[in-house]
Amino acid sequence: METIIGASGGAPAGKAEAVIDTTTETFMADVIDASKDRPVLVDFWAEWCGPCRQLAPVLEKVVAASKGRVKLVKMNIDHYPEIAGQLGIRSIPAVVAFKGGQPVDAFMGAVPESKIVAFIEKLAGPAGPSVADELLGAAEAAMEAGDYPAAAEAFAAMLAEDAADVRAIAGLAECYIAAGELEHAEQTLAMVPVNKQNDAAVARAKAKLELARNAGSLGDALELEARLESNPDDHQARFDLALLLNAHDKREAAVDALIEIVRRDRTWNEDGARKQLVTFFDAWGAKDPLTVAGRRKLSAVLFR
Repeated sequence: METIIGASGGAPAGKAEAVIDTTTETFMADVIDASKDRPVLVDFWAEWCGPCRQLAPVLEKVVAASKGRVKLVKMNIDHYPEIAGQLGIRSIPAVVAFKGGQPVDAFMGAVPESKIVAFIEKLAGPAGPSVADELLGAAEAAMEAGDYPAAAEAFAAMLAEDAADVRAIAGLAECYIAAGELEHAEQTLAMVPVNKQNDAAVARAKAKLELARNAGSLGDALELEARLESNPDDHQARFDLALLLNAHDKREAAVDALIEIVRRDRTWNEDGARKQLVTFFDAWGAKDPLTVAGRRKLSAVLFR
């Protein structure tokens, strides 16, 4: 009999693994012979065993995530005690790994997921990138190339795998922002689970959305520059110019404009220039070279 690990077992769509319930008669084919092609884990269990019930879903999840590098076989020792007896198993749950037709490793008890992952990696090598990670890489490459439709398609595919993936939600929102579809971006960000609202990717997308909304009502750069020429202390004009510069991807000039406000009047608009710089940094990401350089410039002004 076979049970398919679906979404509840953690397997990606289209990547389900079969969990085989073996018997004494089929053990040779299900385990010994099969282990010559790939490692086989045998889960010795019983219905009355509480720790067995704790281990089973975690074990199945990790095996499913291995993308076929190992196979999982379950054996009820109450129904079929002979194999467990031959292997000297005295307590359950017990998981024995077979490779090349021989038992090569084992663990006992309801161990945590991290130990199961380490056990399988020792047996079959580290896992490659997940489907979601591959899609994320494709999406980020498309965004870097300015191909937002392709990026949006990859993020949508990630959400088909996991509707709560905040990387995909935030990325799709950024695609909408780049396309000027701000309402769709806001609707997309509403999909973020409550416990993931403070995720860095979500914060970045929200900051970009805020900047995009503000940029729509800034007016003309020449007019703002003329105001500054006649009055260098027109901080509102310099602030609006910084937002406009950022909207046109002149980010370094935008940073310099805001830092000039901080240098001239730190308290203007309740520390508005510094707060706006922080919004820029959130939108660009902590590792962006301009974020790093901007923070350094800001610190030099604040702590001179």
